[in-house]
Amino acid sequence: MKFENLRVVVTGASRHFGRALAIGFAHLGAEVYVSARTVEVAERTRAEVMGSARDRIHAFGCDLSRPAEIREFARQVGEHTDRVDLLVNNGARWLDAVDLEDASDDEIVETIESTAGGTVLMVKHFLPLLRSSQRPDIVNMVAVRDAGGSSASAAHEAFWTAKSAQAGFADILSSRLRPSGVRVFSLYPPDFSTSDPRFAEWEGMKLDDAIRDEKLTTQALFECIVYAVEQPRDCFIRSFHFEPR
Repeated sequence: MKFENLRVVVTGASRHFGRALAIGFAHLGAEVYVSARTVEVAERTRAEVMGSARDRIHAFGCDLSRPAEIREFARQVGEHTDRVDLLVNNGARWLDAVDLEDASDDEIVETIESTAGGTVLMVKHFLPLLRSSQRPDIVNMVAVRDAGGSSASAAHEAFWTAKSAQAGFADILSSRLRPSGVRVFSLYPPDFSTSDPRFAEWEGMKLDDAIRDEKLTTQALFECIVYAVEQPRDCFIRSFHFEPR
């Protein structure tokens, strides 16, 4: 298996793209440490994996809006492995509202804290394990943004504020960590199909619905991450920007 010795951390792995990442890397042989808001929810991802790959997924609870839980997550992963080769910052709180007044103050603060603050603290507390790797990479799932930083999606302004902060952090992080050999790259996809493989045959995932809807597929995004991770260490890819069909 091509990633037999890879150690991967994925946040927000309870559903959609995060779950697909966990399943995809586990089937490629990696040891995958996944987090969700509660360990029970994270365990569902592990339970959906078929075959021996299930034993390579380790579930943890971690609310990204709570710094103490991020520190504890990093500590617990450190008890299982002496290094992390790939950190995927996928977790983010979605806030569905068009008007600024539609969300409560607490919802706005939690959205910004979990996405922007959570990403910063995940990197901070996992850096020691990443620096112990011979091939450390950080992936940030920045998600839907056009060239002007806006989107037609019906997300609250706080969500886009958090995503803009995450993107800015990723840019400066890429420059500052590059001399130490830690690569940082980000994904900027448009709206994409969130179908994911809940079975052993990742390559056999049906794409009919996504093709009919003319959407980018989860598998395509996963393959972009795999491509970047496999590049020689002198190849630094800052970001992948996708366009709708």
